Amino acid sequence: MSKGIISSVMASCLFAVMYFYTSLLAPLDGEEIFGWRTLLTLPCLTLFMLLSKDWRHVGELLTRIRQTPALLLGMIGTSSLLGIQLWLFLWAPLHGRSLEVSMGYFLLPLAMVLTGRVVYGERLSRLQKLAVGCAALGVGHELYQHGSFAWETLVVVVGYPIYFVLRRRCRTDHLGGLWCDMCLLLPWALYFVIEGPLTTADLAAHPGLYGLIPLLGAISASALIVYVLASRLLPFGLFGLLSYVEPVLLVGVALLLGETITSDQWLTYLPIWAAVLVLVLEGIKHLRQRRRAV
Repeated sequence: MSKGIISSVMASCLFAVMYFYTSLLAPLDGEEIFGWRTLLTLPCLTLFMLLSKDWRHVGELLTRIRQTPALLLGMIGTSSLLGIQLWLFLWAPLHGRSLEVSMGYFLLPLAMVLTGRVVYGERLSRLQKLAVGCAALGVGHELYQHGSFAWETLVVVVGYPIYFVLRRRCRTDHLGGLWCDMCLLLPWALYFVIEGPLTTADLAAHPGLYGLIPLLGAISASALIVYVLASRLLPFGLFGLLSYVEPVLLVGVALLLGETITSDQWLTYLPIWAAVLVLVLEGIKHLRQRRRAV
């Protein structure tokens, strides 16, 4: 289990490093960085799947597409939703919107809990209800202050649950489905790289990009691989708890990049952080119950 914990924390750290890393890639914009990340990550993901024997999922999925061509429409949908999230993750640090995206990742577990209740009829525990109530206070304060949530936060909170529900509906919630999603993003990735602002003159002025761009792919692929390894090595509950490490690190990166939490934002952040803490406590409770049962 210790290997799984180390892998999960390492994945969160690598995602946070990538969050900060975009600030080093000037004059590339968010779209071009997204293109390079996709182009460089896919070969590494392919190699990992070949070595881990997960490649069979791709063959099974292609067979299903031949039998049911309409499945391709669903996969185009999941690919588009994933692409938006990958782009936003890289765009936000370049435009001073890191805190808004990290807020989305803090709210995401709660959004998933509510999605399970609404879509799949799952019952909420008392602690989950308490967490939802705490989060509602933060959301209510934000709506009172500004009339709406930042669009970056909403994209994460609304987009990811739709993505996961659609993947489950299409039965592509495995590495083969992720590989196909990224393959469908390749035309956009190529377009952004070809049409991006980077020129030969820029490369001459910033020779470090020759090393920084390939390193982006290495960081992205490494983060994805250790994340998958952690999901296989850890009990589901503990894996879910450790996923809260990432948004904490993302807030740290946002502050490191010069963003600040203003005084009128604390009443938004604190109740939401309290909600996350409640979910963590519930997860610890479930883990203890499982250990006693064993």
